[in-house]
Amino acid sequence: MKTREYAALLEDAANRIADMSRAEFQITLRRTALMLRNSAAVILDGDAEDAVASIADELGMTRNDMIRYIVNEWLEKNAYLPVRERDEDGEAEGIA
Repeated sequence: MKTREYAALLEDAANRIADMSRAEFQITLRRTALMLRNSAAVILDGDAEDAVASIADELGMTRNDMIRYIVNEWLEKNAYLPVRERDEDGEAEGIA
């Protein structure tokens, strides 16, 4: 599950907390706690943070999705990952 899916799960739980069973609520909280425990934050310098946040906002992406995209592009360009093939619309096929 991705971070956004966990966030949606928590929002849903908050919206229907009166209707959720205690066990269902515990499962939701434990899954989210596990995801948070296993996630590592990337800390950027001020200028880099501003640039990433600005570009992510322009493209309608989250900060973390933007960082993932930048890292994947860098790895491809420097031959650490195979280059993804692009289709006619310029969209990448496959996962880097």
